[in-house]
Amino acid sequence: MENKEVLRKLPAVDEILRRQEIADLLVENPRNLVVEIIRDVLDRWRQVLLTGEVKEETGRAEITSLVAKEVIRETARRSRPSLRRVINATGVVLHTNLGRAVLARAARAAVEMVASGYCNLELDLQSGRRGSRYAHLEALLINLTGAEAAMVVNNNAAAVLLALSTLARGREVIVSRGQLVEIGGSFRIPEVMAQSGAILVEVGATNKTYPDDYRRAINERTALLLHVHTSNYRLVGFVREITVKELVALGKEYGLPVMSDLGSGFLVDLGQLGLPAEPTVQEIVSSGVDVVTFSGDKLLGGPQAGIIVGRRQFIEKMKKNPLTRAIRIDKFTAASLEATLRLYLEPAKALEQIPTLRMLTAGLAELEDRARKLAEQIRQKVGNKATIELLPVISRVGGGAMPTAELPSMAVSIRPGQIDSENLASILRNGEPAIMGRVQDERLLLDIRTILPGEEEILIQAITAAFQAVEEVEK
Repeated sequence: MENKEVLRKLPAVDEILRRQEIADLLVENPRNLVVEIIRDVLDRWRQVLLTGEVKEETGRAEITSLVAKEVIRETARRSRPSLRRVINATGVVLHTNLGRAVLARAARAAVEMVASGYCNLELDLQSGRRGSRYAHLEALLINLTGAEAAMVVNNNAAAVLLALSTLARGREVIVSRGQLVEIGGSFRIPEVMAQSGAILVEVGATNKTYPDDYRRAINERTALLLHVHTSNYRLVGFVREITVKELVALGKEYGLPVMSDLGSGFLVDLGQLGLPAEPTVQEIVSSGVDVVTFSGDKLLGGPQAGIIVGRRQFIEKMKKNPLTRAIRIDKFTAASLEATLRLYLEPAKALEQIPTLRMLTAGLAELEDRARKLAEQIRQKVGNKATIELLPVISRVGGGAMPTAELPSMAVSIRPGQIDSENLASILRNGEPAIMGRVQDERLLLDIRTILPGEEEILIQAITAAFQAVEEVEK
């Protein structure tokens, strides 16, 4: 068939716009967007027709209908927000790609409160004068950590940057080679230090560092002794690292401040609940460290934030640093972090109401019970279209925290019969909401540990719809 004859099967833009389903589409979507999509779809169909991918007997009316359906699907895809809800069935509790910590109900309510109107972010309501955005958090952090003062910036890398810039710009900071970590996204401690204007002095070896290594490096240019907690990896074997207490003793001996970057600091001792022992912020503060930095959105279970606590003289200097304004928190962070911190005033309440802590400490019996119920409901919906089983798995903490922790968990295993597991994972990942599991041994695994209460029904509906869609395509 001649090209011109083939292309006569293609409808015009106006013809598509006159269809009722497209008119309905224009009620909710901008006309210019829909017109752009129609043109894009017609361009694609033009190539399809020219390359002979469509049967000759396919008529103009059928092609027009197919174009309209594709326009509807593409409009739905382009008009939905880029940042969307995801159900995390990966088993990684603090999944960086999925936004890390899930906020507690109280924190979500606090964000809703400040988002729905004005708030006293920088207003002292008692005096009617300008206040400080740190005031909403400082007293709580002092109470919880035992520090003299506190402030919060937008993430922990910024907290480290601000502390180094304030306390050691143009001077030397001594740190063990074994602590020169990469903190994610290819950002490394030496690079953050260089940006701060401080001069890095490495001591010791990758696997062994002693107090005498620091002593030999201390001179009149030394401004700070830095300890970086290796929260995202562990060295084992022939290893010796300087302790925080040893570093504090050195600081006192030479009259130098000591800073500890905990990375993923937390305020309750999870070691008592079967997780690997990690130093709490309170322990580091009580050891005599002058400045401590840690994240708000990791084991703390709050929003992304960099929390700085320590001696008042150093914190006050940081508040006056011009860099502070560039990395300050907004009202949403302040509100959600305050609500999260208030839960820690009663540790039992924090463990119960902060999703991160609840997921980390969930018992295997509870997880198995939830997984069994979910598996049975999925089995009832999909029938013989897939093999549904329970499978013991290992969950991970994630977020660069507790790298050696293995959390026994239970997953629902789906082995589809009509498509492969990668295709099923893709369908669910591109659904609404998106669902992220993990594919292993030709099965899609849904780890129950990170599936939030109430999300099971959404999962069941999405999986049912996915198998129905596959069945329709095959027909």
